[in-house]
Amino acid sequence: MPDPAVPPTPPVPLAALLAREDLALRQIAGPAGAGVTVRGAHASEMPDPYPYLLGGELLLTAGVHIPEAAGPGTCSDDYVARIVAAGGAALGFGVAPVHDTVPRALVAACETYGLPLLEVPPRTTFAAVARAVWQLMAQVRLAELRRVSEAQHSLAAAASRPDPVPSVLRRLAQCLDGWAALYGPEGTPVAAAGREPEGEVVRALTGLARVVTGRASSTASDTVAGVHLSAYTLGTGRGLALGAAAPRRDPGDHTIASVAAVLLTLLTGEHLSGTGAARSSALVRLLLGAPPEEVAPLLGPGAGEAADGAQRWLVVHARPDTGVPDPVAASALGAALGSPLVDPGRDAVRVLLPAGREPAPQPGWTLGVSAPATPPQWPAADAQAARALARARATRTPLVRHSARRGLADLVPGDEAEAHAHALLAPLTPALAETLRTWLSLHGSWDRTAVALSVHRNTVRQRIARCAALLEADLDDADVRMELWFALRRLER
Repeated sequence: MPDPAVPPTPPVPLAALLAREDLALRQIAGPAGAGVTVRGAHASEMPDPYPYLLGGELLLTAGVHIPEAAGPGTCSDDYVARIVAAGGAALGFGVAPVHDTVPRALVAACETYGLPLLEVPPRTTFAAVARAVWQLMAQVRLAELRRVSEAQHSLAAAASRPDPVPSVLRRLAQCLDGWAALYGPEGTPVAAAGREPEGEVVRALTGLARVVTGRASSTASDTVAGVHLSAYTLGTGRGLALGAAAPRRDPGDHTIASVAAVLLTLLTGEHLSGTGAARSSALVRLLLGAPPEEVAPLLGPGAGEAADGAQRWLVVHARPDTGVPDPVAASALGAALGSPLVDPGRDAVRVLLPAGREPAPQPGWTLGVSAPATPPQWPAADAQAARALARARATRTPLVRHSARRGLADLVPGDEAEAHAHALLAPLTPALAETLRTWLSLHGSWDRTAVALSVHRNTVRQRIARCAALLEADLDDADVRMELWFALRRLER
């Protein structure tokens, strides 16, 4: 007989089902222990249940096909043998209405074949047992999802530490309750964390690492001496691999290890590659006082150039539609936009990319994009992207671009326009000026302005009223609004 194909459902300990007082189940035969699990419940009165089982089920029956006086070596043995051959996890026998007690021949057969046998009392329906199994499975699945989510956050936090590679390996070993190692091109560990297993297991894991670094497969797994092994190639092109050894294999372990592999790929591939070295050089030069236009060529080729030959760039500000940004999600966003220059800030993710790579809306994110800017204009472009993001969030638009189109205001000499703007807006504090600018850009909408500024709508009303008083202006007048808008736009430049 071929091995049964166990369905991909979380296993439920049989002991947890027996502990349900509302069911009053009682085990009367077969092995008991924490290792006995079920993956579903199925009721059937078929004499041969083999064709109807996938494996891992608790089979429920009232014994319609089992004679009351059946003795050892009769149909009970054949029946239990077929359940075991199909991969059934346990047998639940309902007492009444067919049998007053569980037939002794069935008890003996379950003992012989090592199949757990549960007595289901008359007051407990099979539907109640099946519902309890599904409830326990849902609890297990929820607990595993929570475990995976917590592990992802802890791995991301480890990657931000001063010693990111050892920290990620330590955290992965803790999550798997095992051992994690980073393998070099020769298949030897260059860093490791956790409880190192026996030599046989280490040698087997080293072999798996050589398999994935040899490009035969991106992942590989095995079980040696009861220890579950897995290896993942790191997409750095440098022949590195992540290996993990765990005493058990839980459903979420692969997801957790895959997240660690992605983080290690970012951590090990960036600094030693040519582009990574160039970016590090650019950062050092900026910290030492070099102007942005000098270090910009080190960041990669731009797709467009300004009139003076300088490269043009876009600044993108982004916020997830739910939750707050995290390093893993920020890196994934940067990859989707086509740039590794990502700053995962607390409130928003900032991405710098060449102007030729026009960003597209990203599922689950709200984006604000600046106008193309040369390196000296990056601070202004950063402010443009922040305002575009605020407008996008206020209008519930996936992506908003800052408009750099020339208008009537550009016909006025710049120094005169700036002087007039400073004089006109001098009574306003920066907070009041930003509120007025946002309010005007959103056509006087109190609610949208409140969303964009993350304040209460009454706060917006109070600030606008204060602006009107300080400016001694009627903000309901379209001419006044237009003049103030031109002045505010002039001060943005």
